[in-house]
Amino acid sequence: MLRSFWNDENGFIVSAELVLVATMAVIGLIAGLVEVQFSVVGELNDVGEAIGSLNQSYFFTGFTSRKSQGNGIKAFTVGSAFKDHLDECDQNECTLGCDNPVPEQPKGGGHHHSW
Repeated sequence: MLRSFWNDENGFIVSAELVLVATMAVIGLIAGLVEVQFSVVGELNDVGEAIGSLNQSYFFTGFTSRKSQGNGIKAFTVGSAFKDHLDECDQNECTLGCDNPVPEQPKGGGHHHSW
């Protein structure tokens, strides 16, 4: 049974058809992966904006403990505060983009060597 299946050529794809189908599959994969890349970059930008919009300001008040007899201070702690300022890219001011292509320049200040 395995030998008859191996030798059976009914429905075999011709090479030209195989190349055409493979080319169409690769083009479809490339277009699909580009869309996936745009979606992932957009979602990661949203995550970055969410992290940047967190208010990290904090404060805590001090306290004073007085002695039970007299007016002396037994212990005290001063308060503290920190105010979170906006960072450079917090409000979606920064974008990721592609630069225009730049032609290659010869290395070494433009001197050509013919070896």
